[in-house]
Amino acid sequence: MAGKVVLHYFNGRGKMESIRWLLAVAEVEFDEVHLETRQQYETLLSDGALLFQQVPMVEMDGMKLVQTKAILNYIAAKYNLNGKDLKDRVMIQTLSEGATDLMEMIMMLPFSSDTKTKLDNIESKSKSRYLPVFEKALSGPIYLVGGKLSSADVLLFECTLMLEEKFAGILAEFPNVKSFQGRMTRIPAISKFLQPGSKRKPQPDETYVKTVMEVFNIKAPFL
Repeated sequence: MAGKVVLHYFNGRGKMESIRWLLAVAEVEFDEVHLETRQQYETLLSDGALLFQQVPMVEMDGMKLVQTKAILNYIAAKYNLNGKDLKDRVMIQTLSEGATDLMEMIMMLPFSSDTKTKLDNIESKSKSRYLPVFEKALSGPIYLVGGKLSSADVLLFECTLMLEEKFAGILAEFPNVKSFQGRMTRIPAISKFLQPGSKRKPQPDETYVKTVMEVFNIKAPFL
């Protein structure tokens, strides 16, 4: 029998946060091992646990899973969050990657030396490229694809929260997305994950940035 899911990553959001969100919505309990030193990372490398020398890494069902998209797709497929057929799945993955593209731009901000310019770029692209797509997709349906909760909905919800942290009121021009956000907060598993004391991580701080840079031997902001 497989043991509890274990996440190997920093004590912060990064690419692992979407995995945390999806597991929470699937009501899967998980433990975390936080990377805090270069030695921990080198141990994972020497053990062969990191196939491409990268984290996140998730121990699940007797496997050591790497590559964020692969991990998310595995969880979505296992817990029925991946649509009813191949057409649903490709649309779910398409919309998921759009939300992820946007979130990754925000994730990189703490490592940037030119935050203001990048914030302006993120806000502009959010309003002109990404949010209009989701607004149209939600013009009638309750959920993005197939009338059923999927991983794309979970990632979009996470994305909207991240956007509002940086740009208060950004969803005012996108009422369908804002209504969707409200509906998602009423899902019991999501409501629980939003409560204080859950394993949801806060916005990255200086300690998180310093730890990432030390573990990966990064000497200065690289963006």
